[in-house]
Amino acid sequence: MNQTDFLIVKPSFMNGAARVFDLGCGLPSYNQSETGEEADYRAILSDWLVIGKDIKAAINQFSNEQEK
Repeated sequence: MNQTDFLIVKPSFMNGAARVFDLGCGLPSYNQSETGEEADYRAILSDWLVIGKDIKAAINQFSNEQEK
């Protein structure tokens, strides 16, 4: 799992305007999870995976600087 934005809606003027006229709820919805707990789990997992990548990049950068 990579850094995601599945819990965030990316707003745009066109999407907002289309939702005003979407009386039948035909536009796709966002943040699809079976439960709130599942959404939280996915968000926290994504956060920790990104933190791990940042730590790995910092370690690699430090190692490269020490070799010079």
